[in-house]
Amino acid sequence: MKTVSIRELHNQTGEVVRSAARFGGIQVTDNGRFIARIVPLAETHETPYFARRKPSTAFTRLDNSGKTAWGIDSTLAISEDREDRC
Repeated sequence: MKTVSIRELHNQTGEVVRSAARFGGIQVTDNGRFIARIVPLAETHETPYFARRKPSTAFTRLDNSGKTAWGIDSTLAISEDREDRC
């Protein structure tokens, strides 16, 4: 694990943090004593959580049956509700 002084961290924060993300953790010292550790996030996903989700088998069956397409558009219902308040 790489070690940097608090002064180096202050002068080159961006570079130190990016190298921690690339190469692993970095320890920070103050007068030779370890005072902090910078570690990268354990999990970085490029795609958002909801984009990675898979529908269940039961939902896929229901969706393919065509029974879910008979409702109204929720944005219309919300707009109508807002107009009623004015």
